[in-house]
Order: sequence, then structure tokens, then C-alpha cells
Amino acid sequence: MKVTLLERIAGGDSKALRECMDSYGGLVWSLALRMSPDRAEAEDAVQEIFTELWRNASSYAPDKSPEKVYIAMIARRRLIDRWRSRSRRLETEPLPDTEIFHEQHTEAAPAVSVELSQVMAVIAKLDPEQREVIELGVVKGLTHSEIARETGRPLGTVKTQMRRGLIKVRESIGDGAGGTAVSGGA
Repeated sequence: MKVTLLERIAGGDSKALRECMDSYGGLVWSLALRMSPDRAEAEDAVQEIFTELWRNASSYAPDKSPEKVYIAMIARRRLIDRWRSRSRRLETEPLPDTEIFHEQHTEAAPAVSVELSQVMAVIAKLDPEQREVIELGVVKGLTHSEIARETGRPLGTVKTQMRRGLIKVRESIGDGAGGTAVSGGA
């Protein structure tokens, strides 16, 4: 009996995943394109599907279904999950431009204004790429995929830059804020 690609993946064969992607990538890609709102989402979905296949290759039972059917079923299931997740997301509106937002809220809430000033100062010191990604995501309310499209960067790069930038902001504010927003009472 011939060993399937998924069985080889489950057995730790490093070349089997590449062969699986070569053999079934077209099938997964066509399903992802049909069920995704845009190419960036389809690319994310394909990556998720092959990651899931790699992680769960040992659950494939060749006596129950052909490999192609199993892969199509996993792809379809993952794509439906992504579609449901998108449909459950609340529609958001981007925040106003940071300078205008800052001017409008300086008098209303001094503690918030101090925090916002600290955050904006930290963001201004970030690498230009991280600053751009954070401004597009946090201030303008764009998704990772929309940021990737707008900047022309790969989606993974956008996600990494966003995460690293936000970590730097959190660490800087955690070190510098020291309870200033709450202190000063009676």
C-alpha cells in the first residue's frame, strides 16, 4: 500500500509538506479565492490551511476518504470559519487624525490627554515602518490586510511590525507612566 503525503507529513518527512503544497496548492488556492473577499485574505487562508494540514496530518485516515477529498474538506472548513469570523466582526470607523483628536480632547480629560501625549511621543520615536503601520491600524482603523495592500508590504511583515511597535509603546508607557494619570488626588 502506497503511503500518502499526509501520512508522510505525520511521520516527519520534511519534503512531504512541500510536495503536498505543490500537489494540492492549486485546489486550496482556488477554494480560497472563491471564498475570500480579496487576494490578501485568500493568501492568509491558504497559509492557515496548510499549517493546519501540517499540524493535524496524523488525523488523516486513508481508508475513510481520498487525500484530495480530505484536504478539500479541511480547506472548506477553515474558509467557512474565516467567513463566519469576518461576518461577526463589528464594523468600525477609523479614529480621527491624531492631531485633531489630540486638540479636541486636551481640555476635556487631562489624564487622558497626558496619556495620549505620552503614547504619541513614543509612537513618534518608532522606526518609520512601525510608526506607519501603527498609525494606519490604530488611528485609521485599517485591518492588517488593508495595511499590507496600502503599503505594499507582505502581510506577515505588517503583522510583525504592528506587534513589535505596540510592544515598544506598551513597554515605554509602562516605564514612563508610573501611575501619573491616577495620582494627584486628595
